Amino acid sequence: MALRTICAAALRTGTDLGVNNARTITTTVVLGRQVPPLGPMPNEEIDTSDLESLEKYRSYTRYFRQAEEAKNKRVWWKTYRSYVEAADPEHGAERVDIGLPFCSPSRTKEVKERRNVMRENKRNIELERASRLRTLKISLDRVQQTWEKTSGPFDIKKLADHYGVFRDLFPMAYFLPQVTLCISYSQGADGRVHYGNQLTPTEAASAPRISFDAEEGSLWTLLLTSPDEHLLDNEAEYLHWLVGNIPGTAVHAGEELCHYLPPFPARGTGFHRYIYILFKQEKPISFQEDSRPSPCHSLVDRTFKTFDFYRKHQDDMTPAGLAFFQCQWDESVSNTFHNTLNMKEPVFEFIRPPVYHPPQVKFPHRQPLRYLDRYRDGKKHTYGIY
Repeated sequence: MALRTICAAALRTGTDLGVNNARTITTTVVLGRQVPPLGPMPNEEIDTSDLESLEKYRSYTRYFRQAEEAKNKRVWWKTYRSYVEAADPEHGAERVDIGLPFCSPSRTKEVKERRNVMRENKRNIELERASRLRTLKISLDRVQQTWEKTSGPFDIKKLADHYGVFRDLFPMAYFLPQVTLCISYSQGADGRVHYGNQLTPTEAASAPRISFDAEEGSLWTLLLTSPDEHLLDNEAEYLHWLVGNIPGTAVHAGEELCHYLPPFPARGTGFHRYIYILFKQEKPISFQEDSRPSPCHSLVDRTFKTFDFYRKHQDDMTPAGLAFFQCQWDESVSNTFHNTLNMKEPVFEFIRPPVYHPPQVKFPHRQPLRYLDRYRDGKKHTYGIY
């Protein structure tokens, strides 16, 4: 019986191999069959046998002109860009700048000022001596101010694009944050909000101190939102703080439309983004429709969309400042869910319970020699085989 089984298996295997070989030969024949092109191939008119006789470009301008002509010429084949645009019509679409107009300084004036500074530095004997002895000290505050006035808005925009801030809050739009937001949750530098740094929910438990440069008599709106925190809708946000009609830099004197709520990233969901946006108002705005009850402890009332809020008031306000930080779960989030929001805490990860050990027996009968290891005092335990 065993011999019959082996012979049948051998015959069946040989038959399968013959079928597979036939399929392979058929597939090879089909793939090897060349289909004629639907039109002339690119660079088909070039005679590759005599490359020396070809006309040279002789300048980059002529090469660029011919490249543009070849690019705009209609062809029968599809390019990678055409395939991508067919799959995603918004791919490569130009975004709209919704921020304040950026006035770039005169390049000639900058060069003159830089030359004057270099000339004065060369005449300064003490500066030369400190540089030679490597005792020269540079004011970091002055460097920060220079960065904020020159390339700061563009660098912040790149960081916001990297973290997907404009993609999630202002689809197909962006702005240059020309007003620097100084946000601090504590006295030291550890609690400051920069552009993507990490803070704990415990550090951000209370409203921060906010300062920015503002003209006298100007009005502002401050917004704090989180695009990653919503528990039911991936496209919605939770509003954490909203203050409108802020006179100058006095945030406390503005109209608090929604009181401050600390971050509450759910356990097991990783880091969440918390974004501060500063809008400059053209005139006083009535925010009756955007006002929330005080105190507002309902997540339904705090459901928010920055794009809809801006579209409603886009004629009277313009985004001007930006700062954001990241948070992940800690013990204070449980307190926020239970005591502030009055709801059960959602958990998106498995919490492994502690290892259970029965009460220690004074005379462990028929137990292994390493029985006492599980009852030792210390952080690391070496448990035996029980």
